[in-house]
Parts: sequence; C-alpha cells; structure tokens
Amino acid sequence: MSLSSRCLFLIPSTLGETTPGKVLPGGNLEIIRPLTHFVVEEEKTARRFLIRCGYDKPIDAVEFYILNEHTPASEIPGFFSASGNADLGLISEAGVPAVADPGSLLVEEAHKLGIRVVPLAGPSSIILALMASGLNGQNFAFNGYLPVKNPARTDRIRQIEKRSELERQAQVFIEAPYRNNQLILALLEICKSGTRLCIAANLTLQDEWIRTMKICEWRVGPPPDLNRKPAVFILQA
Repeated sequence: MSLSSRCLFLIPSTLGETTPGKVLPGGNLEIIRPLTHFVVEEEKTARRFLIRCGYDKPIDAVEFYILNEHTPASEIPGFFSASGNADLGLISEAGVPAVADPGSLLVEEAHKLGIRVVPLAGPSSIILALMASGLNGQNFAFNGYLPVKNPARTDRIRQIEKRSELERQAQVFIEAPYRNNQLILALLEICKSGTRLCIAANLTLQDEWIRTMKICEWRVGPPPDLNRKPAVFILQA
C-alpha cells in the first residue's frame, strides 16, 4: 500500500506542569502549531498543553477526538474520516503517545489506511528512569501495570523478579500514582534482599526524585512517600 500524503504526528507531552520548551524540541512546536485536528485522552488537559506550546489558533476552532480506555475500538477509524484530508496530531496525557496508553490503537489504524506515522521526540518516563537507574539498559522489559489485588500481584512480582534473575533483564513497570505507596510496601515485603530496585518519580519536574538501592537497603529506612506522584519502578535481580 502506498503512503497517503496525510500524516499522523505522535506528539509527546510534558510529564507535568512545566514549560514545554524545557523538554520538547523546538521543531515539535513548529509542527504542532499548524494542526487543527487532535486525538487526545482528555480535551481539557490537551487544550492547556497547546496553549503552553504557544498555539496561536483559536482553541475553540480546534477539533478534538477523544481516545481513552472507554473509547470503543469501532469509533477509531472515524477519527480519520471526520478530519477529512487534514493531518492529525495524537497527544499523550503525559510523555510519549502510544506507550502505556490507548493511542497505539490509532497508530495501528493509520498503518492500515496507509497514512504516514511520524513519531516526534520528547520525554518518556520509562526511558528516562532506565537511563538514570544504573540497571541493564541493553536488556529490559516493560510490564505496564501490575495486578492491583493479591494473590495476583504477589505472583506477578515474584514472576518478574525470577525472569530478571534468569535473563539478567531489568523489569520496568508503573502504577497509578495514588497506589504507589502500597506497591512500594509490597515490593519490600516480597522481593529478595539482594534485588535492586530503582524508583524514579516526578521526572523532569523541579522535585524529580530518583534512587536505586538493594531491597535490603530500602528496608532500613522509612519508604518514600510517593502518593499521587507519577513514578516508574525498575527491578533487577
């Protein structure tokens, strides 16, 4: 299939309330400003992001299509037909689109339609945490969200710790920010003393916090309070 002249631009967002110019390449802002059709998880936060990017068109004239965990897959092809021949921008709520968010479904549809997919550079909390962890950046796996309830959560933690040990692989995962503290306590209880754990929170923000220690070292002091702070966790046995 030949590629269409239309483009789907994958637009990274900031990882919190910070100036886009501090973490996004200037070229991204030049691409964003002419666009008038965007696929977003939440319209309110997307509007704020565009304004912070210096978007100079009337926001009320912009077309927003909502794609989140509640959007039926059957609606996704309609985003392309509704936008006519215009280019589309996919904006993540935080960080890069289509990684740990439903935007991947839109990208899949673009490939089916022969629409050119253009990923733009920007902050990824997963990659930033791995870079700063001191753990294995050549062999790693992203596990998304772990199960919320036991025994599934305990079983999953033991499973990824064992996989890390067997394959010498860093295991990356995330949690809903309001459940961070419960996850930390579970990791300290379940994991082996010698397993290393990196916790990276509020990446790129003023109160960024990153620490890698063995589980036995984490157990010595009180665990960090990361309630409602976006964080990435990395285990390596």
